[in-house]
Amino acid sequence: MKFRFLLWMMGLLMGKASRTNPAFQQQLGDKDLVFQLQTLDGKVARHFVVKNQRITSKSGVVAEPAFAIAFKDAGYAFATMQAKNKQLAFMQGIQDKSIQLKGNPALVMWFQGLMKYLKPRKAKPKA
Repeated sequence: MKFRFLLWMMGLLMGKASRTNPAFQQQLGDKDLVFQLQTLDGKVARHFVVKNQRITSKSGVVAEPAFAIAFKDAGYAFATMQAKNKQLAFMQGIQDKSIQLKGNPALVMWFQGLMKYLKPRKAKPKA
């Protein structure tokens, strides 16, 4: 349930950033693709459509995504995506086959670069 909520929230945040954040829009460039995040069994899956410098998302899988990141299960996926050192958690998961990448690995790296734009802004201290 947590992983499903996290994917839904990512869709909302990326959708908003694609409408309001010029730096995020620049990262989207002229890409026209679909990618998805899912569990290996496919029970929890969400795909994200990148088109015209916008991102939209829907639940479920698509037949031919440009890339897919599949986690062994929803609990593991949530823990990995919430880890302090996400890069290390992803690398360990890939090495021990708890995370499987399908499709273009360069696009996976591009996606990880997008994630830095979704971090919450720190509140300014009140004077």
